[in-house]
Formats: sequence, C-alpha cells, structure tokens
Amino acid sequence: MAAGTLTYDQVLLQLKQQQYKPIYFLYGDEPYYIDKVTDYIDEHVLDEAGKAFDQVILYGRDIAEAGIGEAIMQARGFAMMGGYKVVIVREAQAIKKWQSLVAYAANPQPQSILVIASKSATAPKYKNEQDKEKSIVDLLKSSPHAAVMESTPLRDYQVAGWITRYIDQWNKEQAAQAKEDRVTIDPRVTQILADNLGTNLQQIVLSLEKLVNGHPAGVNTIDSALVERNIGISKDFNGFELQDALINGDALKANRIVRHFASSKDHPVQKELPLLFGFFANLMIYHYLPNKNDERAVAAALKINPFLVKNYARAAKRYSAGKTFRIISYFRETDARSKGINTGSATDIDLWKELIYKILH
Repeated sequence: MAAGTLTYDQVLLQLKQQQYKPIYFLYGDEPYYIDKVTDYIDEHVLDEAGKAFDQVILYGRDIAEAGIGEAIMQARGFAMMGGYKVVIVREAQAIKKWQSLVAYAANPQPQSILVIASKSATAPKYKNEQDKEKSIVDLLKSSPHAAVMESTPLRDYQVAGWITRYIDQWNKEQAAQAKEDRVTIDPRVTQILADNLGTNLQQIVLSLEKLVNGHPAGVNTIDSALVERNIGISKDFNGFELQDALINGDALKANRIVRHFASSKDHPVQKELPLLFGFFANLMIYHYLPNKNDERAVAAALKINPFLVKNYARAAKRYSAGKTFRIISYFRETDARSKGINTGSATDIDLWKELIYKILH
C-alpha cells in the first residue's frame, strides 16, 4: 500500500464519525472495499429527501470522453437542502481526462463530497506545469482535502485470516443488534474454505453469507457438512484432505481423492497443485526454524493459523528436508506437464498417480 493512503477501516471510521473529506479517491483491482465505501457514502450521508435534490451518481463510461470535469461541475454546485452535495462517480477507470481535478483538489467546494471509484490498480495521470505526466494519486495524497484508499487483492495466505475476521465481525454485529444468533467456525473448515474459494472477496463474502444465514436453528458451528450442503465443497474430496493424507502417508486415501479430482472439471491439476506446493514450501522453511516448540513463532514465520502448526510437525517426521526439497521439484515438474510440457500421452489421473507415488516413496 502506497504511503499516504488510508485503509478501508480508517476511511470507514472517519465516515461513521462524520469527518467527511471533500474528495474521496478509491482505487485498486479489488472491488470489494471500493464498493463498500462508495455504498456507505451513498446510503448514509444524506437522507432520502436529501438524495432527491443533492445527490448525483455518474458512471465513468458515460463521461469517459468529457472527463472528470463533468463530476467536478456538479461538485462545485451548492446543496439545495442546506447540507452536503454528494457526487459519486462509479467505474471511474473508464474516464480519459483528469486535468480538471488538479485545480479542484487545491480548492474544492467544502460542502460537497466527491467520490471517485476507480476499479483499477493503475492510477490515472495528469500533466503538470512542466508538461510532465504525474499521478493523480500522488497529487491527492498530498492534499489536505482528499482521502485516498487503495484496495488490493488478498494474497493466498491471507484468506483464512480474513474469513476468521469476517465471522468475528458478523458475531459482533449480531450482538450490537441484540440478536441471539452467533456462529463459530472450526479452523480446519476455515482452511478448507480458504483453499477452495480463491482470493476474490466478493465471492468469499457470498459464500460466507450462505453459511451464516443457512445454518440450522440451534446449530452454531460451521462444520464441513454445512459447507458441503451450502457451498458444494466436498468434506471428503478437497485439497486439504489430500494434504492430510500425504501428511499421514495414507496412499489409499490420497489416490481416492485424486481419482475424484481427475473425474471432476472442478479440480484441474493446476488449481489443486498450489495448495500442496505451498504446504511443502512452508515445510522446507519449518525444517530450518530455530524454535519449533513455539507454536506462535512458527505460525508467524509460516503465516498460518497456530492451529495448523501441528500439521507441519507431523509432516516433518515423515519428510526430511532433503525429501521435501525433492517433492517441491516434483510439483514443478507436474505443473509443467499439466501445461503440455513433456506430457506425452499422460492424462490428469496419470499425472496425479505418478506425483502421489513419488511423494510417498
């Protein structure tokens, strides 16, 4: 995250405290937080009567050629109802002309809130007095009138922690509304979700909403059976179960799982390999940690939930550092072959069976 930008939590806190800035520039290639901030301003700054007179919503595709000046013209106007004038520009990444924002950022209308939501990691450019291209983001970060938020995608290793925080926040919101409903989630199930849902936050949230809203009355634990029923991730045939089979040296279970993978379009080799590769890459790091008895230190070094540290302790007893190094090379070879390099006539099940054999022998 670039220096001078605000996090989603910081922006939302300021908004809840009604500490409004004249300009909000929200950008990045993770749309979830951009939409959350934009929707909050849309829903909370003005009441319904105020929206009818003093709120304008524009779309980047409609003003792409005219440029951001269309929105600035609206923002320079005065609120008819005496409060704030709110101008929201959605999908602003389509806009091609940004020069007029430079002057406005220096002297904005104090009773206007201009929200620019650009779902792109590339910041738009403008030309300065020396005719050199500069970043709009850098300009706004230096302005006392603007709040800049960059929304970046999660990394794979961050997903499980994000899911845990989402569930915690959901429980807090239930408590704040004096509702009795609470849920807990097993860390193992959290990891299964993290391994299967990817890093798209909107997709993750949709799945979690199905779980927190779909659990039976009186059942307050999100378990693997609930996940399978509501989301369709099998509690028996998933990457986490395959990883567990390899940790235990269970060839029968491992081969049963990969046969299921090979027979399903939902489990291509290239989708399932990263989880296993990540585990054994971490196992290599684990072998050389100075203090393996400190679970929290291990978890911090590997960027995992402390609950999962015991898996590495078990795996380290079966796979030496040398063997782990060779296994990592097997993953690289299998990944290349799955992409058509030196594949020959091998099918997915052939690749899987060969990989499992090499790992366990």
